Amino acid sequence: MIDSFLLVFLLVGLPYVAVLGCIAGSIWRFRSARFSYSALSSQFLEDKSLVLGSLPWHLGIFVVLAGHAVAFLIPRVWAGLVSNPGFLWTVEAIGLAASVLALIGLTTLLVRRLTSGRVQAVTTPIDLTVLALLLAQVVLGILVAVQHSFGAAWATGTVSPYLWSLATLRPNPALVSDLPPLVQAHMALAWVLVLLIPFSRLVHIFSIPIAYLWRAPQLVVWANPRRFQGVEAAVLVPARRYFLRGVAAISVGGALLAAGTAGTFGRFFFGPRPSEKEQTKLDQEKLTRLRQTQREKELTLERARQRYIKIAKVKDLDTKKGRYFIDYEMRAALAFLGDDGLPLFISAKCTHLGCTVASDLDAQGRVLCPCHVSYFDIKTGMPNAGAPAKDPLPHIAWVLMDAKGDVVMRRGADGRTHGDLAPDQAALCDVYIAKREESV
Repeated sequence: MIDSFLLVFLLVGLPYVAVLGCIAGSIWRFRSARFSYSALSSQFLEDKSLVLGSLPWHLGIFVVLAGHAVAFLIPRVWAGLVSNPGFLWTVEAIGLAASVLALIGLTTLLVRRLTSGRVQAVTTPIDLTVLALLLAQVVLGILVAVQHSFGAAWATGTVSPYLWSLATLRPNPALVSDLPPLVQAHMALAWVLVLLIPFSRLVHIFSIPIAYLWRAPQLVVWANPRRFQGVEAAVLVPARRYFLRGVAAISVGGALLAAGTAGTFGRFFFGPRPSEKEQTKLDQEKLTRLRQTQREKELTLERARQRYIKIAKVKDLDTKKGRYFIDYEMRAALAFLGDDGLPLFISAKCTHLGCTVASDLDAQGRVLCPCHVSYFDIKTGMPNAGAPAKDPLPHIAWVLMDAKGDVVMRRGADGRTHGDLAPDQAALCDVYIAKREESV
């Protein structure tokens, strides 16, 4: 119960607290301390390490955040793009390289804060806290990219719909509740950083100098005598001219980038409308999904009302092909007949990314997760060596009932069997899952 409550808070409560806190805190800070609504520059105190750290940090994190934003804003288009293996590998490589670049820059900035006496004089505890959290967040992102690869593909079916459910005020934590703890920690820490924005130097991300676009041009006149050596007059630098040149260069680059994706975007937004036959097929698919949702609700109610849920007769179970069923947690599971003639129930949700494993056993008594190729031994639940999954599939408790409806035998999730029944007698019994494990 505690773990479930904590997970719901991290996936639903924390995001709303973070966003509301960020908005309210930013407004409060702007109204009460407007001149602090930016990051205080420390370039005059020490600039060598700042240059070495700030540039790779900002460049790397911009690329990473841009990739996250695109996957969130246009998930269907993004899913179509990453379905191409070459594009997916390129995105993964660029994202990982940008993360490492951001990590190098952030580490340099943190070392600068800790070793420069001048910079330490203007460093606050919240500065060090935010730097440490940012460092942990980047490290978590790199670990997720390495241990749970191809996130650009699987996130479009999990994280993106989850974020949209939050944005539309219809939170659906079930979309990400089965993701690995490393991914969930990465998401939770992101919300913590959002909450800290108005109370730290991170607030400067809202200080975009838009007024620079229309203010009067400034002329920089050097008055230092050393600047006049060999120069007959002061050097006047038309700042706006260089700014406009930079904008023009960025615009040209953006136009070239847009030209490469214009076809995909055009087909998405302005493609041909479905024909009557295609529209009928789409409506039928929607109806099918509604019926599936209805069935899921019925199963949920059934499990809430009933103490036991019948799975099958023991004699109908097979030693090589599992029978799928839904447990009390509304998760897929498999029922086999063990070598001892008794049922063997095991979860069918892969411990890597929550995919459903296959029901057929191979020659070594293992089931396969087809998503990222992990093999699980159904006797121990353990994955094969080198598999993406690291944790075993948990076994599920069961009880046997005779024709009178009395519990005559049970096995706990720990594998311990209670009750003494011969295999031929057990074959005549019905096997159930129970809300709670109980004595025979």
